[in-house]
Amino acid sequence: MSARRIPVMVPCLGEEEAQAAAEAVRSGWVAQGPRVARFEEEFAASVGARHGVAVSSCTTALHLALVLLEIGPGDEVVVPSFSFIATANAVRYVGATPVFADVDLATGNVTVATVDAVRTPHTRAVVAVHQGGVPFDVAALRDAAGRWGVSLVEDAACAAGSTAYGRPVGAGSTISAWSFHPRKLLTTGEGGMVTVDDPQWAARLRRLREHGMNVSAADRHASAQPVLESYLETAFNYRMTDIQAAVGLVQLGRLAELVAQRRALAARYHDLLADIDGLAPVRDPEYGETNYQSFWVRLDGEYAAGRDEVLAELAAAGVSARRGIMAAHLEPAYADVTPAPLPVTERLTRDSLILPLHHALTEADQDHVVDVLRKLAR
Repeated sequence: MSARRIPVMVPCLGEEEAQAAAEAVRSGWVAQGPRVARFEEEFAASVGARHGVAVSSCTTALHLALVLLEIGPGDEVVVPSFSFIATANAVRYVGATPVFADVDLATGNVTVATVDAVRTPHTRAVVAVHQGGVPFDVAALRDAAGRWGVSLVEDAACAAGSTAYGRPVGAGSTISAWSFHPRKLLTTGEGGMVTVDDPQWAARLRRLREHGMNVSAADRHASAQPVLESYLETAFNYRMTDIQAAVGLVQLGRLAELVAQRRALAARYHDLLADIDGLAPVRDPEYGETNYQSFWVRLDGEYAAGRDEVLAELAAAGVSARRGIMAAHLEPAYADVTPAPLPVTERLTRDSLILPLHHALTEADQDHVVDVLRKLAR
């Protein structure tokens, strides 16, 4: 057993984030307040959206997006099975039926063809994921959704800093959901965001995250006069705290640097892995650039070892890797669902794994990871 330990990811948090959080605590305003409002504005601007609504997680962001679109019982929502289970779960939260679409082998994303293959007259929306930070073909899928008359929700949980057609992922989106979980490049510990361009949608999303109140708690406390709020609909408590937003503002300021660093490390992985037969690393699609939130490799038939053996050997060598993206339809929670055939999804979830990639990864670490993969290939 190796004494060397290389984690699969490390959040990039330092003294500046600690000071920002401490300042929020010392201010006496720790709940949703002015720092949240500033984070919403600056994050939305960074992804090319007009409005940001901060929430407690990307899962709650997806839930609110579907509530906003009035998706409910009797409706179908097409989603990839090849995604963290929250993508499908959000559909069930509103009482609708998730319908699983297959994905593209190279990107891990749904396409116009895979969505169209499972679309029915009951389809009201598509939740498309920018999987692992790899952008899906936004131009093609947005155009198709418009022709089909269905709503397109972009699950951009992993995609802060990725681009498509020369613009940030999120620009031109009707509605996008984002994650700030510690595995993401930009983290607030936990937390999420919904971005939209429609000001009326933004206003309703703000009500929905705060019990349906017609005036926020921050606005009530800021008023010199008593404010008697009303509760306009049954809603939720999905707020972000000012402590989280303070951290998020610092993180947002270094996002471009983190993306550049990850892309440089990913390019080095590509060079190191190029001579190993049977390994297919994730790459940029022709229409965009990934932030490399995750660096996964697919094992093809030429590779000498299976995925689970590779994970075990990496672990024995002190390398913390992970299985590839899960397939929701194979989990017990969806045992009652009989999807259309999903051959690419099942191949990817069976034959891929995620390698370490983060700001603290050294060239020596990368060399060690690749050495293990090269030995197994023999």
